[in-house]
Amino acid sequence: MDKLKEYSRYLACGLIVFAVLAVYTLRLVDWQILNGASFLEKANKSSSSTVVMDAARGEILDVNGVGLAVNKTGYAIVFDRAYMKSDTQNRTIHQLIRLLSQRGEKWTDILPVKLNAKGQYEFIAGMDKEITTLKSADYANVNSYATADLCMEHLAEKYKVTGYSAADTRNIVSVRYNMTKSAFGISQPYTFAGDVSKDTVAIISENSALLPGATAKVTAVREYPSGSLLPHILGTIGSISQEEYDTLKDKGYAFNDRLGKSGIEQAFESMLRGKSGEKVVETTNTGSLASETVKTAPVSGDTVYLTIDSKLQNVLNVSLANNVKATQANGRKLSAQHYKGMSSGHGEDCVAGAAVVLRVKDFSVLAASTYPTYDLTEYLNDTNYYTSLINNKDKPLIDRAFNGVFTPGSIIKPYVALAALQEKAITTSTRLEGNSRYTRFADTGLVLGSIGNYGMITANYAIQKSSNSFFYEVGYRLGITNMNLYAKRFGLGVKTGIELHESAGILGGPSERAAAGGGGWFDADTVEAAVGQADNKFTPLQLATYTATIANNGVRLKPHLVSKVTDYAHKNVISQTAPEAVDNIGVSQSYIDYVKAAMRTVATAGTASSTFKNYGIAIAAKTGTAVQTPHSDNVTFVAFAPYDNPEIAVAVVLEHGATSMYSNAVAKDILDAYFFGKTVDANGNLVMPSASGTASGASSGTVSGTASGQASSAAH
Repeated sequence: MDKLKEYSRYLACGLIVFAVLAVYTLRLVDWQILNGASFLEKANKSSSSTVVMDAARGEILDVNGVGLAVNKTGYAIVFDRAYMKSDTQNRTIHQLIRLLSQRGEKWTDILPVKLNAKGQYEFIAGMDKEITTLKSADYANVNSYATADLCMEHLAEKYKVTGYSAADTRNIVSVRYNMTKSAFGISQPYTFAGDVSKDTVAIISENSALLPGATAKVTAVREYPSGSLLPHILGTIGSISQEEYDTLKDKGYAFNDRLGKSGIEQAFESMLRGKSGEKVVETTNTGSLASETVKTAPVSGDTVYLTIDSKLQNVLNVSLANNVKATQANGRKLSAQHYKGMSSGHGEDCVAGAAVVLRVKDFSVLAASTYPTYDLTEYLNDTNYYTSLINNKDKPLIDRAFNGVFTPGSIIKPYVALAALQEKAITTSTRLEGNSRYTRFADTGLVLGSIGNYGMITANYAIQKSSNSFFYEVGYRLGITNMNLYAKRFGLGVKTGIELHESAGILGGPSERAAAGGGGWFDADTVEAAVGQADNKFTPLQLATYTATIANNGVRLKPHLVSKVTDYAHKNVISQTAPEAVDNIGVSQSYIDYVKAAMRTVATAGTASSTFKNYGIAIAAKTGTAVQTPHSDNVTFVAFAPYDNPEIAVAVVLEHGATSMYSNAVAKDILDAYFFGKTVDANGNLVMPSASGTASGASSGTVSGTASGQASSAAH
């Protein structure tokens, strides 16, 4: 019995051992015979890398969905490290550069070295930071005082660039240098050319065997259907700088990425950029590609809808340009005639202007124009064009609507009147002298001049006729402290809060004067400030905000440019801008109504009546002229309409415009466009729809200036 049990135990153990051996045998058969090739391939794999997949940039549209900055399907030439061979990459780069140069297409070139006329290497002026980087230990590894020739010698040796001409060597080194800066590798492809034609892609595809590692990739290329419509607001995109890369690399940016540099493109970069995807690339131990697997698909950027109406914007652009040019022409004519005994100061030096249009109910920007301006498409694609803009003495790259600061002149008189009424410095029945001489400081030898001899007048008539003498005295009684307190409530001398970069302007006063090192502040400065002179300088955006605040019965809202943000497909609203109250001027409604009524008489019987007396929509307005010795005066104009139920507020500034008839004409064109459908035809002319009746008068975008016209139109 014991022997039987012992035999059974041996048998059981034998069966277990046999079973284990059988399992191992089957696994060996599977590994070595059935799936041997597959497992051998996997065994040979030495690494896997995660590669970033670019997302399409979000688009920018106007309030009606018209494309302003959109994407078109394009092609980029990309270097893939998995296929690019070290011993042939210089040859590949050389062939591609030759191909693109022959076809007039661009490749990414950031090397701060060029060949001069003598065939010598020299550094490119203005690229000091890039030159410092080039000389560093990571690249040329030379001393800080090294010449361009020495840098090129070290880089050519580093990248084994031999047997090429000086020009070809420079170009190949440029690409290799940027590849190094971009951390080119399996996980980081390099974009050699960001936008090439379909025909170029076809040539590269046909010769792929001769260009190992160079592949064509379908991309979304930025396009501006109307590059000159609002370049300052849309802004630009450009290559990432070293400083930007150091800050943004932890957020997924690569060195050869592009990002917003100004305007909406910069302010909404995080939304427009989208979210990059990822794919896993597996390579063998010999560097060959084994497989690619998409891990996370890229998500396109969001779409940003602006409050801008493209049709209004187009009209404003054309009108502003027309009237600046008309001012120049009229000024030259009057100067030649020695009008009023003067050979200058008639507007011949007017070269710039700006205007802003706000919707009163929410302070959304319907149009904002700057002149001179530029074209975004040319700016991004033509180096010579960009250079011409930089060197243009009239500075077309400056956004004068939001960042230009101008002495405002008499358009600030309505706010001074409101402050004085509320602070009891005057009443609605107070009569002050409105004559051509203000003599309060006569004992010091200072007598201030003013247009008109109106006798003893009240504030509403002083606004209508724009009497300086009246407001000099109002300013004296009110004082600079109270005056500036109310100015800030209106948004003058403070930033409005708009989404883009803006200037705070200058609000003249004792503290501002002291900070600027300009000495003391005197009562004479206060009375000048009361008529928009002294140190006061405001932006057209601030002037439009101020005007809209009056129209909105004293409630100041935050101006804004963005209506809403949606997903790329425009289906889901991510955010929407709601009206936001910023301040209240703190003035009795009866005083607001009183001043608004006075502004109405400016249009019907005052300094703007020559343009708006019989206009088809009731408007309230104020003209302004600011002395700018030795130049021609600035001219300004503000208005809101309709008077009884305001919908829009307008501010126009013509720098050295001399006469208000041209600033008035700009405002009239935008009112015509908003209320009566004035548009710009295919030839760039301003035209009224044939069915619009006669409400808006002439369809031209300028006023024909004459000597007598200037005399009747020039207004404070």
